[in-house]
Amino acid sequence: MGWTAGDDGGAAPGPVAPAQGWQAPSAVERGLYEAKARGDWPAYYDLVARADLYMMQSRAFVDANPGRSSLHPYWNPQTRTMCLAVHTGGMLPPPVDDPVYNCYDLGWFAEIWQQGDPPYLVVNPGSPCEGILPAGPEGRALWKRHAAPVERPGLARDAVHTLETGGPLSGHVAFGLAVGAHINVRNGHYWNAMAYHGSGYRIEKQTLERWWSVTTREEWQVTQEQLLRAGMVSDVWEFVLRLRRSMALDFAGPVDVDHWRQAAANVVRRRVEAAAEPRLTEDGVTRGHTVTSAELEGQVTGVQRLIGRIARYEARFRADGLLPESGYVHSVEAWDYGRASGMARWGLAARLCSLREAEAAVLRAGRLVQVNYRSWEDFSAAYILGRCLHFDEEEFGDWYATALATHRALTTDPSSPWRTLPWA
Repeated sequence: MGWTAGDDGGAAPGPVAPAQGWQAPSAVERGLYEAKARGDWPAYYDLVARADLYMMQSRAFVDANPGRSSLHPYWNPQTRTMCLAVHTGGMLPPPVDDPVYNCYDLGWFAEIWQQGDPPYLVVNPGSPCEGILPAGPEGRALWKRHAAPVERPGLARDAVHTLETGGPLSGHVAFGLAVGAHINVRNGHYWNAMAYHGSGYRIEKQTLERWWSVTTREEWQVTQEQLLRAGMVSDVWEFVLRLRRSMALDFAGPVDVDHWRQAAANVVRRRVEAAAEPRLTEDGVTRGHTVTSAELEGQVTGVQRLIGRIARYEARFRADGLLPESGYVHSVEAWDYGRASGMARWGLAARLCSLREAEAAVLRAGRLVQVNYRSWEDFSAAYILGRCLHFDEEEFGDWYATALATHRALTTDPSSPWRTLPWA
C-alpha cells in the first residue's frame, strides 16, 4: 500500500524499507523519499510545501482558458478512490504536444479545493517517494499550515540544481546546457534538464511573449537562429571590443583607454568618409551616403562613451573576481549564446519546438562557446558584460548583482557543470 498521511499529521503505515535499485532524480525527490522512509510526516509535508508541484492539463483547455485550471482526477487502486496527481520537477515525463503540465504549489491547492473534489492529493504517484495526502478539511488545514511560512515555493535561486537522473551529466549536450546555466541557476531551475518544463507550460508561454514577443513556432525559429548567430548583440559593442583586441595583438600588451578611444574615433571617421564616396555598381555610379559634421561627431562621442562604460565595468569585474587582474572581454557574443541555450528549452516548454530541435540548438550553442571562448570564466565575464550593457545602465544594481551571485555559485559549487565539465 502507498504511504498515506493521517489528518492529524501522523503517517501510516510508518517507516518503509529502502527502494531497491531506485535513484532519486534530484535532491527534492531524495528528501521526500528519506522522510517517507523515516516515517517523518512533518518533514515530508515541509518538502512538499516548498516544492513546485506540476499538474497535468489538457493543452486545448489551457490555451482556451487563460488563467484557469482544470483538475484531471484518476482512479487510484490503493485508496480505491479518485485522486489528483501532482509531480515534483524531477519526476516529470519529457514534454509532448499534449498534455501539458502547469506549475502550482501546496498553498494554491489548499485554497482552490472544493467539496466534491478528490479525497486525496497524490505526490509522485507510483514512485518510491509517493505520498498520499488526505484532502478533507483537516488535511487541507495541514496543507495551509505547512505552506504558510514558504515565501517562494520551488528551487532556490542562485544555487546549482542538478538532475542526477533524467538529465545529461557529461558530453556535448550537457556542455550546451551549461552554456545556459547563468539563466537557470538564477531562476531556480535544473541546469541539465533537456526535457524541460521550466515553470510550466502556461508561464513559459507568457514569459516568451512578454520578454521576447514570441508566440508562434515561426517566431521562435527566427529568434533562436538570431541568437545562435549572435544577431541580437549590438554591432557597436562588438566593433569597439574587436578593435581593442586587434590593438592588443598589434602592440602585444594592454591597451590604454585613451588610445582605444582615439583609435575608435579614427575608424569611425574613416568609415564615414569611405561611405560618402561615389561607388560604381551594375546600375552605374551610386552616390555615397553623407552625414553632417554634427552627426559624425555624435557617432564619435557615442562610441567613446561606450568605451568608457566598458572600461568601468571591466574594472568592477576585476575587483569582484569576474576577470583576472589584467583581463578584459574580447566579445560579448556570449550574451546571445547563453540566451540561445535558454531559448531552446523555453521553446520546448512552450511547445513551439520538439525535443530534438531543442537539443540541436543547445548543441550549436555549446560548440559556438567552445570555439569563441577559452574557459567558463572567460565566457561568464563576456555574458555578464553583455547583460549589463543591455540592462544595467552602469547602475551596478540587480542586473549586475544577480549575475555576479550566479557566477560565484557556478564557479565555486563542486557540483556545478562549470567545475565538472571539461572545456575541451
